[in-house]
Amino acid sequence: MPDTPLLDQVQFPADTRGFDIPQLRQLADELRAETIDAVSTTGGHLGAGLGVVELTVALHHVFETPGAAHASTSISAALGFAAARDQKGEKNRVVAVIGDGSMSAGMAYEAMNNAAETTNGQLMVILNDNDMSIAPPVGGMSAYLAKQVSGGAYRNFRRFGKSVAEHLPRPFRNAARKAEEYARGMIVGGTFFEELGFYYVGPVDGHDMDNLVPILKNAAAITDRPVVVHVVTQKGKGYAPAESSADKLHAVAKFDVVSGKQAKAASNAPSYTKVFGTELIKRAHLDPTIVAITAAMPSGTGLDLFGQAFPTRTYDVGIAEQHAVTFAAGLAADGMKPVCAIYSTFLQRGRFAMDRAGLVGADGATHAGSFDIGFMGALPGMVLMAAADEAELAAMIATSLEIDDRPSAFRYPRGDGVGIEIPELAAPLEIGKGRIVREGTTVAILSLGTRLQESLKAADALAARGVSATVADARFAKPLDADMILRLAREHECLITVEEGAMGGFGAFVLQLLSDRGALDAGLKIRTLCLPDVFQDQDNPAAMYATAGLNAEHIAAAALQALGVEATRAVRA
Repeated sequence: MPDTPLLDQVQFPADTRGFDIPQLRQLADELRAETIDAVSTTGGHLGAGLGVVELTVALHHVFETPGAAHASTSISAALGFAAARDQKGEKNRVVAVIGDGSMSAGMAYEAMNNAAETTNGQLMVILNDNDMSIAPPVGGMSAYLAKQVSGGAYRNFRRFGKSVAEHLPRPFRNAARKAEEYARGMIVGGTFFEELGFYYVGPVDGHDMDNLVPILKNAAAITDRPVVVHVVTQKGKGYAPAESSADKLHAVAKFDVVSGKQAKAASNAPSYTKVFGTELIKRAHLDPTIVAITAAMPSGTGLDLFGQAFPTRTYDVGIAEQHAVTFAAGLAADGMKPVCAIYSTFLQRGRFAMDRAGLVGADGATHAGSFDIGFMGALPGMVLMAAADEAELAAMIATSLEIDDRPSAFRYPRGDGVGIEIPELAAPLEIGKGRIVREGTTVAILSLGTRLQESLKAADALAARGVSATVADARFAKPLDADMILRLAREHECLITVEEGAMGGFGAFVLQLLSDRGALDAGLKIRTLCLPDVFQDQDNPAAMYATAGLNAEHIAAAALQALGVEATRAVRA
């Protein structure tokens, strides 16, 4: 455990308000050490957090717990807070934090374009630039200029100059305005943001507390227009293994603090993500119209492999999922076969490969792919598949590429497969047809996705209790295999649906089918097992599914409860 005497005194962000600059530097050092130690035990996101330690401490020192959101959404949310403040006549300050990668998304610019018209009061956007995507490296002179530009004297001088210019003839007035704007733009690169109606401050060294705190205080005093504070940071700062890693240890499993080596369990099966990338490459060798699209996550989605094989057929559009989807639609409309690979949860913002479906362990609650079944399944004409194992994923990739008259999507989880052999070239599935994996008589367990293995274990547990169970793999959430589902309902006393998604998804689709066909009228006992209606805390996936009630024991217990069988002892797989 690191020694953190100052951090131990901080119970709330307000406790930092009275700290001086040396204390804030000490607090940042202790917080960085504590973060490394904690994440080494729990796993999770690391590199980005290490890069903004000083910025986070400074923000909490200057403001009353400012907030940030994921990816490109923070400016829109902050603008909403600012507009609400203005409507209520209040004086609170609003701060949004956004990364330079997220500035590739259209939503960020839509919000900034709207900001000057929406609020004439205080709104601060902190642009965290950790990849040299906007400005050159900064040093003492740049910090000095930023401090001067953000200070009251310089702003008063600007106001004076503008007031004088207003009395000049229009050509001279316009020339004076442009001269001042572009002269300052050449020094600090703020012309673009000025054109959007923002006052630009920066670039600022995000690890230099001596300059960062006074600059934030100066910027906070700007209340007549929105302001951008451009802060340059180093992802993974202060931890050598993260600084030297290609991805700066963005998201990690448990690791050894000294070496940085992650404790990843050995597996005999490839990850679903790697299966996806490998299978898509096979198909692309046979079909030159196949192209791949990623929204800033080539390695996360497995499309880095595709990009190595087909660099001219791979498109990375940045963190702009809405653009990726429409771009894919344009490609498809003109005869190409685009495969758009996006994390399930990011699809909320063609052919869709939905990585990270279900619970995701160390990726955290915000990255859980819980909702795509419901919203994708609501789209007319959509073909929506969920892979039960890596061989099924290969078949679903083939199926999706065969579909040329409607959109399609297939979902698969984070992590490794189950060790099933993948065919050299998988055959497409029949659209809307599931499969019976095990025949039984009393209970039917209908699984969508990779809970199939747990469903089979549940059937074994039920058999030990004298209850015969059929296990079926739905394969398709849309269109449903109506014939198979109606047969399960007709021939069994109880039907259990199992899915790695939120309520309102596959189970709801099945219930509507059964209701429409009158299959519930004869007293069928049915239970729909899905993810709980909460954002679950981070843990390893097995523990998370146990908490969600989607492991074998929970499936078996649901069946016994529906049958009215007294579960006097826990059912174990």
